[in-house]
Amino acid sequence: MTLHPVLFVGAGPGAPDLLTLKAARALAEAEVILHDRLASDAILALAGPQARLVDVGKEGFGPSAAQADINERLVAFAAAGLRVVRLKAGDPTVFGRLDEELEAITAAGLGYQIVPGITAASAAVASLGQSLTRRGRNASVRFLTGHDMQGFADHDWRALARPGEVAAIYMGKRAARFVQGRLLMFGADPATPVTAVENASRPDQRIVATSLAALPATLAEAALSGPAVILFGLAPRAAQAAVRTLAAEGAF
Repeated sequence: MTLHPVLFVGAGPGAPDLLTLKAARALAEAEVILHDRLASDAILALAGPQARLVDVGKEGFGPSAAQADINERLVAFAAAGLRVVRLKAGDPTVFGRLDEELEAITAAGLGYQIVPGITAASAAVASLGQSLTRRGRNASVRFLTGHDMQGFADHDWRALARPGEVAAIYMGKRAARFVQGRLLMFGADPATPVTAVENASRPDQRIVATSLAALPATLAEAALSGPAVILFGLAPRAAQAAVRTLAAEGAF
């Protein structure tokens, strides 16, 4: 019996035309696809007719597939000689619990390949017409998670509160008030721009621009229901240009 490597494939932010060619080929050839909750229907539609789709999605503070069960399924399917794709939203290496699954695969003596995808932060910032880094503003960018297995995640808020800092906050909708409180506590400017991008790259994408001071209230009013990335320190380019024009005209 031939054993095939398990392919850990990045589904990207959801738009099928943002998949890599290698990812699309893996989906077409797979016999079993274990996919995240956030893998879009348009992406799953690229699976071949022979593929069995297995939903192993997780939701922050909500119902989730147990990681141990996912590991066991991956090993069992691959050990049976099937072509297995583990489809992860965005890029597998960014908040994807990749290491835990790789450890299970290697412990079973099985092989693997990682097929990168576009992470949500890249798609979200592109929709703003902005860059994650900019000369003279920030020479680094932080990728943060809004929560971990213990609850709301803690970070180096003092460093992030400095002027000009930029961060992409994943899984941050429910942590918005916590994040706001920590940043203000360490001296962040309440007027710092913050933008939430829901369903980045998809037809139902929404961009919600606000400030740190108004972040929790704005997100509550927007009632975002899809996956969202919160971009701290960035505003949509058009809105940023309008503010500069008003300032030049003495409106502030």
